[in-house]
Amino acid sequence: EDQVQTLCSQLICVLAEESNVVHVQSPVTVVGDIHGQFFDLLELFRIGGFVPETNYLFLGDYVDRGFFSVETMCLLAALKLRWPQRVTLLRGNHETRQTTQVYGFYAECTKKYGSANVWKYFTDMFDYISLAAVIDQRYFCVHGGLSPSLHTVDQIKIIDRFQEIP
Repeated sequence: EDQVQTLCSQLICVLAEESNVVHVQSPVTVVGDIHGQFFDLLELFRIGGFVPETNYLFLGDYVDRGFFSVETMCLLAALKLRWPQRVTLLRGNHETRQTTQVYGFYAECTKKYGSANVWKYFTDMFDYISLAAVIDQRYFCVHGGLSPSLHTVDQIKIIDRFQEIP
């Protein structure tokens, strides 16, 4: 539990320095929903290349549904801390307190650790994950869509993301 708290605290410091819209250069491998499928993530690295030889942009939904969300998030957090320029994390709709209480991450944390502390460390850290990325000033990437009231990338840059998704 203490190691997860340290991992999340250190990652918050790194994520807080990133923009809402992260600019990424190719080559980069773009990865969609992982949903706690830790062994699939390991297979992805085996096939696609391990960090730091391969750059990765993860589009969110790291937790819930699978049985290894804690392990998945710990690995991604450690990789981001070790190689912050090679691993980009975006926030998905499952990186919220409400969603994780419904789809399994909360239950997984309380089962594995006997309390909700680890869940709280992770969900507090989720508030700092960037919202979008632009690859090579050409390709716009988000998890699942945008509000119809947003018309420019500059509007995303000024959103206060350091909070639970409304």
